[in-house]
Amino acid sequence: LSILLSLLVPAHTTRSPNCGGILTPSGLKYLAEVSKPHAESVLRQDLMAPPAPDPSVASPSSRNQINTVKVDEFSLTLIPDTGMRLSIDVELGITPAPSTTKELQLSILADLHVEMNPEGNLEVVTSACKPTLEELQSTEEMDRLAPHTSLGSDVDKQINVEKICLEVSKLLLFPNERLMSLAAPFPITPSCQVQYLPLAPPMYSEQGIIISLQTTFQVAGTVIPLPVSPVPFSMPEPERSSPSHLTLAFSKHFYTSLFFALEMSGAFNMTILGWLPCPEIIPLLCQVGSLFQEDLPVVLQAATRSSPHVVLEEGKAILKLFLNAQIGAGSPVFQRFLSVNVDVSARLHLSVADTRMIISVAAIEDIELSLAASDVGPVLAALLEELFLPTIRKEVPAQINAVLREGVFLPHIASFTYTNVNVTIHKDYVLIPCNLQLEARTG
Repeated sequence: LSILLSLLVPAHTTRSPNCGGILTPSGLKYLAEVSKPHAESVLRQDLMAPPAPDPSVASPSSRNQINTVKVDEFSLTLIPDTGMRLSIDVELGITPAPSTTKELQLSILADLHVEMNPEGNLEVVTSACKPTLEELQSTEEMDRLAPHTSLGSDVDKQINVEKICLEVSKLLLFPNERLMSLAAPFPITPSCQVQYLPLAPPMYSEQGIIISLQTTFQVAGTVIPLPVSPVPFSMPEPERSSPSHLTLAFSKHFYTSLFFALEMSGAFNMTILGWLPCPEIIPLLCQVGSLFQEDLPVVLQAATRSSPHVVLEEGKAILKLFLNAQIGAGSPVFQRFLSVNVDVSARLHLSVADTRMIISVAAIEDIELSLAASDVGPVLAALLEELFLPTIRKEVPAQINAVLREGVFLPHIASFTYTNVNVTIHKDYVLIPCNLQLEARTG
């Protein structure tokens, strides 16, 4: 079946996004706030490390020594169509002699953007970096000093501005190690995984940094071909006044692909042992009993007969499941004597907990039944409803909710979670404005 499906689905060269996210200027500001302590720690480690012994220096006590490093300013701003600008001001306390202390300010202005590496992961790249070093004056205007003139060569070795510029992206708290986690596979069920793959480098607009993603699903370790989206999905722009750090967007195709993957994994197939029908079916059971030589328990089995479908309207998400339900005798080999096609329309409830989307069936809105096959002759429609409706209304939501009880991981980077989440359903897409929150370290 998988080989046949792969022949029917176009190759991934025609991939188009089915979800994505927009990191807003407010989100960049928050990332700068949480990166500031990290940057100070990294710079303190780099700049306050004891320099290598220099035989030309007569006495270690005469060396210039950096004894304090404090980040006064750390900001990230958006440059539309280009990338981000990182601005850092670092106050340095330097003791050039035992009796004196100089205060210097190291300022770094760097332009950053995000590229895709050959492995398909996003990574932060520095396109320009300009460092300056100033001596802080308490009563006069600051005089710019060249680091090679009055500070001494040993301090210059400690303030290696070229190295700092080369690794300036490491001063952020979300560079390449965490960006790689964006494309990590996440479990949905024991046999089904989802992976969010960037399709191209981000775009930069006044509203924020736009990242387009496409989902890949694996069932039992094998990537499955997904239904083709009839309409290419583009990220809807958030409101200009949106206070949220991040807006995630998911197309109708994303949800249809999710339930398609679960259906391929057999997640919606169910067997109800010892199934007891309503009293009205006793005459039918008597007729069924004549088919078997011994008393056997009645069993109901249900399986999908075609792919699920998700419909998104304003304020409403509907899952359409197409099942085939069979009644048979429970024995070492299931012996069917009645088969019914069941079309279920169920209202979905969407919410977010931490970094997972919680999907559950809120209510079944409609069920349509039609007789598919019968070994006991004609069966009245009213009897079919008495036979199947109570069980379908109870068991189908229970099965879906059991399958999705752990939730579906949203695209996210390591160490960050989502707060202040607002899920809004629109026609053909879902928007999830939220704030970022750095998880507290444990241990």
